[in-house]
Parts: sequence; structure tokens; C-alpha cells
Amino acid sequence: MSAALRAPARAGGASAALMRWRRLAAAGTVVLAAAGCTVVGPDYRRPEQPLPERFVDVLPAGAPESGDAALPADWWTLYRDPQLDALVAATLARNADVRLAIARVEEAEAALREAWAVLVPQVDFGAGGSRSRVSTLGAQPVPAGVPLVRNDRRIALSTAFEIDFWGKLRRGAEAIDAQLMASRYARDVVALGLAGAATQSWFALRSLDAQIAVSRESLAANLETLELIRARARGGVASDLEVSQAEAAHAVAALQLNELQRQRGSIERQLGVLSGQPGLSVPAGDLRAMPVPPLPPPGLPSTLLDRRPDIRQAEAILQAANARIGVARAAMLPTISLTGSFGGQSAELSDLLASGARIWSLGFGLTLPVFDAGRLQARAEQAEARERQALAGYQKSIETAFREVGDALGNSERSIAAEADLQRRLDAARNGTRLARARYETGYSGYLDLLYALRTQNDAELALIRNRQARLSYSVDLMKALGGGWTPQPAGSKPQAGGSVPGSAGATAARGR
Repeated sequence: MSAALRAPARAGGASAALMRWRRLAAAGTVVLAAAGCTVVGPDYRRPEQPLPERFVDVLPAGAPESGDAALPADWWTLYRDPQLDALVAATLARNADVRLAIARVEEAEAALREAWAVLVPQVDFGAGGSRSRVSTLGAQPVPAGVPLVRNDRRIALSTAFEIDFWGKLRRGAEAIDAQLMASRYARDVVALGLAGAATQSWFALRSLDAQIAVSRESLAANLETLELIRARARGGVASDLEVSQAEAAHAVAALQLNELQRQRGSIERQLGVLSGQPGLSVPAGDLRAMPVPPLPPPGLPSTLLDRRPDIRQAEAILQAANARIGVARAAMLPTISLTGSFGGQSAELSDLLASGARIWSLGFGLTLPVFDAGRLQARAEQAEARERQALAGYQKSIETAFREVGDALGNSERSIAAEADLQRRLDAARNGTRLARARYETGYSGYLDLLYALRTQNDAELALIRNRQARLSYSVDLMKALGGGWTPQPAGSKPQAGGSVPGSAGATAARGR
């Protein structure tokens, strides 16, 4: 349904039409104000999850703990390695996945600006001109004095927009706003994951450096033993069998060193890809020189999970799905739109701004779905089903995060306990090698005892290094599981923006429909 009013050329008619325009504009203002109070669809309410208030304490007695629950956002600096700091900085600046996530955030920001711009009428300027000639041989003769050639010039400002009476456009903007937050949290998820991957790959590289150093020492020890046995064999003290066994042990040590060097090259290339630096070359270092950052204190509150960007991303997706229910429901209601134009029309260009050339129009339209075979209702039900899917995803992300924190704490506890045992094993293996070598050189035992002692010491050295790598990697897992960096909240304070992971009340999402 539409209607349009056009102003007559007479000045009196234009004045009366202007009064009608003002009355209609005032009525439109009232309608718009009333429309601002109507928003269909459910308002978002954060669902609660039945989680314990605190994580179970599994840290062993004597484990290093931090003084409070604070963790810097650049948590990798706790390892006190300038090369690692530079590597993570390069990864966060150059990695293609980070650039892709940033571009998606920029796209979402532009989409949000567009969504809010729809609520403001769009004004267009139009101009046109034509020149035409009428026929003198037509059915209607041209009156005398009427020119056969006519000019028509026209300029006008026009607008057409939908009144957001039911809040459909505002719900749409709300959904896009939540989607923007989701894309920002997705960027943080990518950054946190890449920082963790770069740090753990760095630990693997440094672990291989330490293992290569141990393997070289083992290779040198095997070579020294081989030379000793060859000398003893030439003197008739050792047999050819012992020489063959020593040569085989030396070859095994050489193969071990070669394999570790191959793995180091692979990890180094992986770090180059992560940091956007193909051909990266990292000088050798030693994992054993890196400090292990302190663990958080016992009794960590489960609300720390709210800092995790993946949980915030899941909640933002849930908020967007909730808002789209309102968009789908508003589509089932009447659509109200206004159109209008104002300008001038004349035969001559110089007369376009004259009062007699003024033209204007105002239109009103209403569209109401009458029969669609259930199409709009089906779309609303789809939106509600997608919200339930987003709710399930949000709940799963919280449960997964809680499990990951528990796993990281448990793994850290076991690696700390294992390190003491591995150190005792290494001390005993070194002492055994010393005794076996002395006994072999004095003829109290055979070469097999020395060979066994050398292998045991080599295995103990490597196991201790690998456990230190695992302990450092588990500390990264814990930092990632807790969302990277955080600061403790004062007692009794409210959760930060985005809310907190709910406490212990087990309820589903409360939604006002």
C-alpha cells in the first residue's frame, strides 16, 4: 500500500503541501520514537554451568609456586630467553594465520558499521535532463504557440528507508556486533595458539641441542673405549669379539647423533615457517640453562577460564545466534517503509532553483506477509535451532577448558616428580660407568659390563633432558589452558567484561522469549 503527494506549481498549493509535509514529518517522528521501544526476540542471558568453584590441587609438595595468580600477557618472557622473545614477536607479527585473523576482524568491523548505518535514512542526489520533439502529424494536433521541441531538467534529493518498528535492524546489528567480538576472540585464539606452538617448538629445538651435546659426549666416550679395546686387542688382552662390539656401539652412537641432527633441522625449518622467516638459522643452545617458570598457587578459581579467548568466542557466537532469532521473528511482522524526494524541475537549467520549479513527494508503504506456506516460521525455528547449537558449543568449550587445565596441572605435577627420580638415575648411571670402566681397565670385568653402563648413562642423560622439555611444554599447556595472561581480581569484585564462567548452579540458558 502506497500513496504519494505532489505539489502543484502554484505558490499557495506549495505552502499547503509544505504544512502537510510538516505534519507528516511530526507523525513520522512519533512513529520512530515508538518504534525505538519495540524489539522482538529474546534478550541474551548468560547460561550457567555446573563447574567446581576451584580447580583440584594436584601440585606436589615443594613445587615452585608464584606469589599470586597473576600471569603477564607476554608469558613467554618468563623463560628469560631473548631469542625466544624475538621469535614469538616475529610469529605474532608475520605469521599468515595471524594476518588472516586480523583481516577477518577488519571485515567484521566494516560489517558492523554497515549494519548501524542501515538505521539512518540514506539520502541520494539525482540529476537528469532530456530534450524531445512532438509530432505534428499525431492524432492530437499541437496547439498553436506550443513549441515542438521541449527541454526537461530535474534535480532532487531522495530517500527511502525501512522504519525499524520491530527491532529487526537493531537485532541484526546486535548479531553482527557479537560476530565482531567473536572474530576478535578468534584472532586471540590464533595468537595464543601460535605463541604456544612457537614456544614449544623452541623447547624442542633446545632439547635437541642438549641431546646432541650428550650424544657427542657419548660418541667421544665410545670412540675412546674403542681405541682402548683395540690397543688391548693388539696386546692380546682383548678379543676380536670385544673389538666388534665396541665398533658396533660406536656406530650406534653415530647414528643417534645423525638422527638428532636431522630432527633439529626439521624443527628449525618449522620455526622458520611459524615466524614467517624461511631459512631461519638458530645457533645451538642448551635447554638445561632455561628456568622453569613457577606454577600458580593452589586453589585456582574456575573463573579464570573466562579469560580464555575460545570460551569468549563461543559465547559471542551464542549471543549472535540469540540476536538472529529476533531478526527471524521480526520478518513475520509488517514492514513499514517511508520514501520521499525534494527538488526542482524546469525546462531551462536557470529556472531549476526557482520557487515555481519546486517538486516533492512523500510515500508510505506497509508490507505484511499473508501466506508463505510456513517459510518464515521455518526460518525462525532454524534460528532457534542454531542458537541451541551455539549453546551446546559454548557449554562444551567450558567443559573442555576445565579438563585441559586439570590435565596441564596433572602433567606438570608428574613431570616435577619424575625429574627427581631421573636425576637420581643419572647420578647412579654415571657412577656405574665410572666403576665399570675402572673394573674393565683392571681386568675385573668384561667389556659387556662397560658397554651396558655406557648405554645406561646415555639413556639416563637423554631421558632427563626430554623430561625437562616435557616439563617446560606442560607449563605452556597450562598457560594456554588458562587463557594466556591474567591478573587476579579483588575479593568480591564483579567479573570483567564478558562476564565470568558461571559458578556452580547447574542450569540451562535462561532466555526471555
